[in-house]
Amino acid sequence: MKSDARAGLGYGLAAYGLWGLFPLYFQFFDRSGALEVVAHRALWSLALCLLLITALRQWGLLRAALADRRAVAGLALAGVLIVVNWSTYVFAVMTERTLETALGYFINPLAVAALGIVVLGERLRPLQWAAMAFGAASVVVMVVGYGQAPWIALTLAASFGLYSLVKKLAGRSVGALPGLAIETAAVAPLAAGYLAYLAVLGQSTATGGYGLLLATTGIVTAVPLLLFAAAARRVSMVTIAILQYLAPLGQFLVGWLVFHEPMPPARWAGFALVWAAVALFVTDGLLTTRRRR
Repeated sequence: MKSDARAGLGYGLAAYGLWGLFPLYFQFFDRSGALEVVAHRALWSLALCLLLITALRQWGLLRAALADRRAVAGLALAGVLIVVNWSTYVFAVMTERTLETALGYFINPLAVAALGIVVLGERLRPLQWAAMAFGAASVVVMVVGYGQAPWIALTLAASFGLYSLVKKLAGRSVGALPGLAIETAAVAPLAAGYLAYLAVLGQSTATGGYGLLLATTGIVTAVPLLLFAAAARRVSMVTIAILQYLAPLGQFLVGWLVFHEPMPPARWAGFALVWAAVALFVTDGLLTTRRRR
């Protein structure tokens, strides 16, 4: 059980580390609209999943998952939620709002932890409560710093928070790879229809070498999602909630150091509070590990 939890923690760290660097990748798609990029993400992710299922001989697992109607319904819902999240995120990065995406993912762990406590009955230890309090304070400071309702951030937080909960519930009996295949298959008809619509109008950007670049969205999308799915099945929702601070941390650094988006004092204050939350969580983990030895 302990080794399983350690593996889950490793998967989670890798997933959120990659997500933190995503703004750099999506800057290459300035020719396309956000919906076209997301449609390619969905279809190429599905293609990659089916290829991996074939290579790893997991068709039996996929058939077993498809036989579970409740799991399929949950994963289909997860597919819709992640497309909403993808579309909002890509739109924000492509319109130079990377810091607002960071705010969304700073808010998101609070939503995930709240869902874990209310829906799954998970409990927090005192230092974890303190970490969540610092995280909440950082969000308040950043919201005030924006001076308006951050709709992009709130949409990202709500969509991925619900996605995390659905994956936790529906994914318990479904492997990471078959689960992602079902998610992307659920939205594939809409994605294919939208790309066909663009092609008919002569507005598709998927030509030549740029078309090959769009195809890479499948690998870039599927790898962290598979890592996240593997982590969600092995660790608690509260652990997932804290790990998620790594992604906005990376996005914040990219937005500030690479894209040179403004960093007023309020954002610096929020950033410091997030680091305090992470430090408390790490301390709690170390103390808990020592007690169990």
